[in-house]
Formats: sequence, C-alpha cells, structure tokens
Amino acid sequence: MRALVKSKPSPGLELQNVPVPQAGPGEVIVRIAATSLCGTDNHIYRWDEWAQGRVHPPRIIGHEMCGHVVDLGPGVTSVKMGDYVAAESHLTCGICFQCRTGNAHVCKNYRILGIDLDGSYAEHVRLPERVLWKTSPEIPPELACLQEPLGNAVHAALVEEITGQSVLITGCGPTGLFAAAVARTAGAGLIIATDGSDYRLALAKRVGVDAAVKAGAGEAETIERLTDGQGVDVVLEMSGNPAAIQSAFRWVKNGGRVSLFGIAEGPLSFDMNEIIFKGIRVFGITGRKLFKT
Repeated sequence: MRALVKSKPSPGLELQNVPVPQAGPGEVIVRIAATSLCGTDNHIYRWDEWAQGRVHPPRIIGHEMCGHVVDLGPGVTSVKMGDYVAAESHLTCGICFQCRTGNAHVCKNYRILGIDLDGSYAEHVRLPERVLWKTSPEIPPELACLQEPLGNAVHAALVEEITGQSVLITGCGPTGLFAAAVARTAGAGLIIATDGSDYRLALAKRVGVDAAVKAGAGEAETIERLTDGQGVDVVLEMSGNPAAIQSAFRWVKNGGRVSLFGIAEGPLSFDMNEIIFKGIRVFGITGRKLFKT
C-alpha cells in the first residue's frame, strides 16, 4: 500500500510502498476513506524542535481519519466487516492511576496514532477495536474524519463553564474555528477571534464570532476597545504562536481561564508573575474525554 512516511530525522515526508498491516488479537484493519491534516503533522513535516524530541522515524504519520473495517483480528466483537468508523487517536493503557480515576485523556502510558505507532496517511491503518467509533453513513468522509479535532475543541472550550462568558480565541485554524462554533453553541457571550490570515478570519465570522481581529498592528487597541479595557473571561489559545500565548495571559481577566491547546515549536519564556497575581486558571488541553460519553 502507499503511505506518507517520516523516513528520516529531517524535514519532509516520503511517499512509499509499504506492507499492508495485519490485524492481531483485538485489532482491526481500517481502509482509509479520508484523513485530514493536523498542526501536529506540520510540526513533524518541518521537523521542528518539538518533533525532534517526540517522533522516532520511520513512522507513517496522520491521526485524523475515518474509513471502513476490512479485517478483524481474533476476539474483536464491537465492530464488524464493513462498518464505517472514526478513531480516538490517543491509545490509553486503561490501568494507570489516571485511567482508573477518570482522567484517561492524560494517561501516563498513552500512545498517539501517527506519532508512537503508524498512522492514517496510508491506504490502511491497524487499530485496537477499543478506539473505534461507529459513524453514521450520513456523515460524508470529509466531515467524519474531523471528529477527532472537534473533540479537542470541545475539551478546550468546555473544560469549565463558558455560558455567558466573554471569550478570546487566538488562532483560527480548523480546531480554533471548531472551538468558536462550540463556544457559540454553548451560549458564550462576546466572542473575539484573532489570526494573521484574512481568509481564516472570514471563516471565523461565518462560524459565529462577534469580532474577527487581524493579529499584529492595531490588535491590542481593538481588543482593548471591544472589551472596554476589561479583558475577557476565557482565552482559548489554539495556535502555539509565542506572541499569541503572551497575549492570552495579557487579555484574560483577573481570575479568568486560559486553555492552552496550540503546540509551540520549542520552549517559551513569559512572565509567570502575571499568572500568579492575576489568579489565572490554566488548563493544558490534550486529547478529548470520549471515555465520558
């Protein structure tokens, strides 16, 4: 089968012919119908500092996917041949303290599809049956493959109450746009979105933000005006951009909440005292809480 492979520790990917995986006990082979691009895949492609410390080539990358079951390993009971499925990309152990106390999304031993095991940028992928989610055939593949990042957005937005809260979303990539839609649907108050792309800001307006602000010159003055100088109750940082991360802590109100989802390319330096003296609640957002559904 064909697959996009991170074949060596340097920038780029290679399209290779590789063997079709075989299903072991409790495993399923899925023929990929659609797979989407995550910012994580871009980090791996560019081979930045984060990727160098996390990914060990060779590796088939990709983790946002949907497809059809084409082979079943021994003992599989929850899906059958031909089922249309999507997947939870974080494979948890089920036995560590976190898994056993309702926090499986931060499993101590978790592995990520396309990072720690071969992923979905291929014609077929091998997955444990426990991470598969049956999907309605009414949902087209180009949407079904986006359920995984939508889960990230739900987690980022709803890790605490957001109804009636003012919200700043920094970064209007796909997951940032999902977060804007989730916040609007959940009844947030004023929603401001920032990004450097006019195209993405136009999309943000389409999903329901009240103000779409171009990052850079004039950004601070605009946010100051929109919030009457008070800042916002909640910041959803979805970009990993160092300047956006700095602005998240600048614009959140005293006692407010910052959800950090975007992955930075490397270590950052910022003023910890701002977090301390403003009493900011900071949440690192990794994965989803599908195990609670």
